Amino acid sequence: MQPNSQQARDAAYQLHPYTNARSHQQAGPLIIERGEGSYVFDTAGNRYLDVMAGLWSVGLGFSEKRLIEAANRQMTLLPFYHTFASRSNGPSIELSEKLVKMAPVPMSKVFFTNSGSEANDTVLKLIAYRSNALGQPQRKKVISCLRGYHGVTIGAASLTGFPDNHRSFDLPLPNILHTGSPHFYKDGHPGESEETFATRRAEELESQIQHEGPDTIAAFFAEPVMGAGGVVVPPPTYWDKIQNVLKQHSILLVADEVICGFGRTGKMFGCETYDIAPDVIVVSKQLTSSYFPLSAIIMNDRMFEPVAEESNKVGMLAHGFTGGGHPVGAAIAIENLKLIEERELIANARRIGGYMQERLRTLSDHPLVGEVRGVGLIAAIELVLDKDLKVAAATPGAVGTIASRLMHEQGIIMRNVDDALAMCPPLIVNKDQIDALLDGITGMLHKLKAAVVNLSRAR
Repeated sequence: MQPNSQQARDAAYQLHPYTNARSHQQAGPLIIERGEGSYVFDTAGNRYLDVMAGLWSVGLGFSEKRLIEAANRQMTLLPFYHTFASRSNGPSIELSEKLVKMAPVPMSKVFFTNSGSEANDTVLKLIAYRSNALGQPQRKKVISCLRGYHGVTIGAASLTGFPDNHRSFDLPLPNILHTGSPHFYKDGHPGESEETFATRRAEELESQIQHEGPDTIAAFFAEPVMGAGGVVVPPPTYWDKIQNVLKQHSILLVADEVICGFGRTGKMFGCETYDIAPDVIVVSKQLTSSYFPLSAIIMNDRMFEPVAEESNKVGMLAHGFTGGGHPVGAAIAIENLKLIEERELIANARRIGGYMQERLRTLSDHPLVGEVRGVGLIAAIELVLDKDLKVAAATPGAVGTIASRLMHEQGIIMRNVDDALAMCPPLIVNKDQIDALLDGITGMLHKLKAAVVNLSRAR
């Protein structure tokens, strides 16, 4: 790094998320300067095809003028106002109505926050509030899945099923429990079918509920497709079996659609793809194509009515965020949803996503590819050093880190989740860009063979 360069100043003054702080002080950042469609450019002028859509989020690409114009119009009219104490603004009203009406199952109300993490934290608070309203103070436990990702605030990070999100943070919080993930490739028993695996996962959930006491379990949180856990696609009958267990015990179902929502799986919501009927849906990321921090909790009357009664009893719902229902964010979201519909981007996600899935599966026979998985415009390639044992290097993530670096050198931004290479290109991606992605992956796999020769295998 050159003294006084942007890289040096960043290393000197900024603490980065999901980054080794000591290593960053030495190496500095990659600085992205501008974006154009599905591409971003760094300060040296290098162009990258960003098949992570930023962070699973920039559905309309990085230069959509209509979103910028929507923000500018709203900034000129009303740059900010809050939604506390029965105040409101036009865009938040219009967006609330839009989200309730477009939800895949009957819904009642919307509560706005600024990120998926804040939204899931808020849902945890509302669940406790609801249980107290129903005269069930013992019903406060919540179950989520191992390797599920629900955010990083103190409650959301507790829901998140990764040891690194708990280690040294003194998490998870009490009353937050975890059950097995729906990842058949990694967690299935030898000789077990997907159907039997799904049944076993449902039986494990039932057993856990019985052990804890059914009257103590308030809710189950899960993603339709796990994103940050490595794009884990559930077996066909998994969701039917899990929902049957929850219904038997009147346990709320919270669908975290922060990644899946607004077209990622080839339908508007991941819940539609897997016939999920949640009580609460959490959305963010593609809600504004991440042009503005905004998230929303969409809830049905089963969730809302007890909360409303309790707020009447105590005098108010004493929870909220300064930026919740921000008029600029809501205006961008409204325009974003219009564009998704006008340009038929969900159909594009099905069509181009189907092409991407088909081409990715041609890599399945490669000796370093353990599994190709995905749906719509979200996928992952599980990298292994031993296909039979389904293992990579002794150090988790070592192979994936090398692969991610090799892709970067070819001008393609991907993200490794341990040894899985994840991708979720913008909804506007085209066939030529998918071909470029596959050419890049093919070239990377050729180079990866030599790069992993000296890595010891996991045992």
